[in-house]
Amino acid sequence: MSVPDLHDDAADRSSARRRGEPPPTRIWQSIAPPKSCPGSTRLASSGSRRVQLAAKRAIDIGVSLSALVLLLPLMLVVALAIRIDSDGPVLFTQTRWGKDGCRFRVYKFRSMRTDLGDAKGIAQTVRDDPRITRVGALIRKANIDELPQLLNVLKGDMSLVGPRCHAIDMLAAGIPYENLVADYHRRHSMRPGMTGLAQMRGLRGPTDRPGKARARIACDLHYIDNFSILLDLRIMFGTLLAEFRGGEGF
Repeated sequence: MSVPDLHDDAADRSSARRRGEPPPTRIWQSIAPPKSCPGSTRLASSGSRRVQLAAKRAIDIGVSLSALVLLLPLMLVVALAIRIDSDGPVLFTQTRWGKDGCRFRVYKFRSMRTDLGDAKGIAQTVRDDPRITRVGALIRKANIDELPQLLNVLKGDMSLVGPRCHAIDMLAAGIPYENLVADYHRRHSMRPGMTGLAQMRGLRGPTDRPGKARARIACDLHYIDNFSILLDLRIMFGTLLAEFRGGEGF
């Protein structure tokens, strides 16, 4: 196949216009691959993200349901110990931020005295906090107090992995998170998690300095922007490894 001469091609097109005919199609136009649309890569990426989010939800349901069945004996023992140790209900519930800014009731084993507890969660827990009960100190150390959140995961309020769910009007260094971090609410574009990138990196405990709070939000936003099932698995494995080495909760 010969390649047409540019001059000949221009002459043919000019002649066709004079005769009122449509101009001939250039051979390289007919065989050239079509240009991709500007948003095609983004759409493909969006499609892949939807698939991974669906897989994430399937993992959440399977793991939370299995864990609730396997850990039921332990959870019953913890519930009994809480009732014996102090007056009040076994479970503690609190309103937290959920996906897309929705609010939901999170479940936890009660670890504080009912007469001193902070129902709104504004006052952060500190080391040797006088509000914590004897059993509460033990279950918080191993993060067992958070096992009831598996019910939240099963219901779809939470995920196994994601930004940690914050109490409404939560403070960091005495400043509302919304005022401290301009992009704060973008962390609510995904379901909150029982664990997350910040926790795997050791960013735990009270946020008594603005820098600590910003570092955690930066981890949350990094997770959202780079979400994948592989990243979730890495975070879950890292969290379990940290717990086996000795929990850092208080």
